[in-house]
Parts: sequence; C-alpha cells; structure tokens
Amino acid sequence: MVSTGVLQPARLVVAITGATGAIYGVRLLQRLRAMGGVETHLMVSSAGWLTLRHELGLERTDVQALADAYHSVREVGANLASGSFATAGMVVAPCSMKTLASVAHGLSDNLIARAADVTLKERRRLVLMVRETPFNLAHLRNMTAVTEMGGIVYPPLPAFYNHPASLDAMVDDTVARVIDLFGIAPPVSTSWNGLGKDADVQDR
Repeated sequence: MVSTGVLQPARLVVAITGATGAIYGVRLLQRLRAMGGVETHLMVSSAGWLTLRHELGLERTDVQALADAYHSVREVGANLASGSFATAGMVVAPCSMKTLASVAHGLSDNLIARAADVTLKERRRLVLMVRETPFNLAHLRNMTAVTEMGGIVYPPLPAFYNHPASLDAMVDDTVARVIDLFGIAPPVSTSWNGLGKDADVQDR
C-alpha cells in the first residue's frame, strides 16, 4: 500500500456496562472527542443503557452521538471481533462484575467480551474500570486472572491529594489518567509534583 502521508487517527474501543458509574464512560467519550485525533468505537450492554438512563437521564441517541461508531453487543461479526482491526486498545467504563468474569474466563459471549478478548490476544492495552464494593473472592480472582493476561484493573478511585472541588473534577481526573495509559496524545492528567521538603517526617 502506498502511503498518503496523512496520519490516521488512533482508534479506541469504549464499552459501557451496567455497573454504577456510567458517567465515566460518557465523560471519556466527551474528552476524547474534544481532544480530536481519536476514533472511538462504542458498545453499551443492555444493563448499561438502563444505568445511563437512571444515573444521567441519557437516551441511546444522546450517547451514540458521542462516538464515531456504535456497535450492538449482539453484532458478533463486527470489525471489533477481529484482531485484524487495529486499535490502540479498549476501555470498559464502568466494568460490571459480569463483564469482568466474562473477560477473565474468555467467554466471548457478546461483542464487549469478544472485543476485550481480541485486545488481550493482540497484546493491546485493556483497561477495566471495575465498579463494585466490597469485593468477594470471585471478583478478586477474576481481577487477578485479567491482570495476569496483561489487562489493567482500574477502579475509578478519586485522587483527594489534588483537592478536587467537585464530583465533576474527580471524574475528569480519573478519565484523564485512563487516557494517559494509552499514550495516544500528550499527557492530559495533572502531574503530582510532591509535597516539598517541608513534608519530611520521621518514622515513629
């Protein structure tokens, strides 16, 4: 193939499942669109649509419009189901324990789980923003399995050391750190510069 000299946008797969925290997936799509240069491919589970409506009051058309392409989770023949469709990786935001289990056991029982399986087998970056508390042993073992396969388990925990002024600031900081994991743009998260020399303490 002859190169045209035109840089193609990075592709990032985003899935929203039924766990609480739908705002993370929505804010991720919004941030990526504002950045530009990233082609987003979205999937939403059936429970994910319920959570989007309950937590954010959003309908399907509202969310689908945030992505460059939308794929039904039943569309097992979609381009995302093949490793030949090159992407920078995949984020599940939020990630339910059902989806975590499907990924951990390689079930590929819908397009979200299949796309995650493809991401792992192609050695691309997979980030699961798991939302559950407390964890039971099955959850912990599934997170260990995904980590051993090369995935990143990323519970969206707020960074209070940045002194966030609002819930939106907490969400934005977490989403920025997730984007930075993919290296598809210059760093967008706030860098920690330390507390300074005055923070030295003696062990007691």
